[in-house]
Amino acid sequence: MGTGAITQYVDVAQLVLYAFWIFFAGLVYYLVRENHREGYPMETEDGRGVITGWPIPEPKTFKLAHGGEAVVPNLTPSPQTLKAEPAHSWAGAPLVPTGENPMLDGVGPGAWADRADVPDMDFEGNIKIVPLRVATDFQVSAKDNDPRGLPVVGADGVVGGTVVDLWVDKAESLFRYIEVEVDGGARRVLLPINFARIRRDEVFVRAILGSQFGAVPGTRSAEQVTQLEEEKIMAYFGAGLLYAEPSRVDPLI
Repeated sequence: MGTGAITQYVDVAQLVLYAFWIFFAGLVYYLVRENHREGYPMETEDGRGVITGWPIPEPKTFKLAHGGEAVVPNLTPSPQTLKAEPAHSWAGAPLVPTGENPMLDGVGPGAWADRADVPDMDFEGNIKIVPLRVATDFQVSAKDNDPRGLPVVGADGVVGGTVVDLWVDKAESLFRYIEVEVDGGARRVLLPINFARIRRDEVFVRAILGSQFGAVPGTRSAEQVTQLEEEKIMAYFGAGLLYAEPSRVDPLI
C-alpha cells in the first residue's frame, strides 16, 4: 500500500474528496431551504390553492429595527381575495380584473405587496415621509416651480383636483408625493411625484383620468403614510397606465 493509504483501495485523499462531496451536498440543501424562507407558500394562479414547495425551513422570528417581529416563512394563506379571472382557459393565461374598478383589484400593474401597515422610519426612528406643513425645515427650491395651488389635470384634460401640499422624504431630501384636494375639498389624496409632470400652470398626470382621482386609496392619518398605503397608492396609478380607459388594454395593432 502507498503512503497515506488506509486499505488497498481507500486513502486519505479519497476520504477528503468524499467528505467534500457530503459537505457540498449539505450546503446546496441548506441554501435551497433558506431560499424558501420568504415568498412561500406560493399560491396557485386562481388564488384557491397553496403550493408549499420543498424543502420549507422551520419558521424563524426576526426582530425588526423599529420594534415588532416578523415570522418567515408565514404558512398562513393570504386573506386577500383575488378579484380576477383568466382571460383564456389555458394555463398561464393573463388575468383580467373582475372588480368594479380594475385599478383597485391588485392585478397586473396594479398589484401590491402586503408591507407593514406602519410608516417608514429613518435610522433615528423618525417618520421619513411627511408633508411640508410638518417638515418646516424643507422648502421648494427657488429655481423650481412650486405646484401648490395649481390644478391637477388627468390624461383626458379634466381637472381632478388642486395641489395643497408636498410630501418630502426627510432622509433622502426628495419630494415623494403631491397632496391633492379632490371632490370639492371632501378628501385629500397623494399623487406619487414620479407620475406627475409639473408645468408652469398645471400638474399633468397621464396615468389616470381627471374623474379617477377621487378613488385613489387614502391614508388613515393626514400627516403620515404607512408602507402598505404607499403600496396601494403606487399600484393605483400603475394600474391606471393599463386600465384607466378601455383603449389602453387593447393591442396597438
